[in-house]
Amino acid sequence: GYKMPPLVFTLEEAVAVVLGTGLVQELWGDLYRESANGALAKLENLLPEEQTREVAWARRSLAVTGLHRANLKMQTPALEKLRRAIRELRSVNMLYQTSQVPHPAERGLDPYALVHRWGWWYVIGLCHVHNEVRTFRVDRISEVTLSENIFVKSTGFDLQAYLNMEMQSQPQITARLKFDVASANIVSGNQSYWQNVEPQADGSVEVTFLSPTLEWAASTVLMYGPAVEVLEPPALRSMVAEWLEVTIRKYNEKE
Repeated sequence: GYKMPPLVFTLEEAVAVVLGTGLVQELWGDLYRESANGALAKLENLLPEEQTREVAWARRSLAVTGLHRANLKMQTPALEKLRRAIRELRSVNMLYQTSQVPHPAERGLDPYALVHRWGWWYVIGLCHVHNEVRTFRVDRISEVTLSENIFVKSTGFDLQAYLNMEMQSQPQITARLKFDVASANIVSGNQSYWQNVEPQADGSVEVTFLSPTLEWAASTVLMYGPAVEVLEPPALRSMVAEWLEVTIRKYNEKE
């Protein structure tokens, strides 16, 4: 009988494919779990012995987890319908809960792409309400139904260009913090988060970081507790001080 030739991968290439299937499982959950496992089983059947050993080592020793913060099981039905709608170029109707309005509103959408970033799933598509391409968080969608309407995807839409433009056009607040001398080592342990790191003559460290909102920036500041002080902007100083005052009152009332 015909025997397929061995797949010619370098050791690193074989590991890259295995790590890729692991990422697919982690990001997509049930939607691609069986497919990822099946692909891996076929791959391991075809690999030469040396690569098989390397792949087995990689599966024991290299892993990525916790990429999705939101409950993926809850989102699976919506992701599945959106994936199908994107594949079949079908419009969808959905109930969408924005952060500004207390009740979900009905939206029509021509879905173009699903994107995972910052631990959340997003669907990007032409919003029928605003007649422009918009981004929606999948965990805020409570119902999705596929319509019979076949849409024509805008020829000018480029996913990578859209994502780059969206990142650049988002409002950004530049926050400056000061880590005191005793806590200066915290900065080096989280280097990738800061836009700038400036050690000071007295041993303290000043850092800047970008935030989409004041609330987000305040949450980051409070994560470090007494180790940091907000230097600017003044509105962030005020917000952090106010949050702390209210918090102290809550604890004092209970004593």
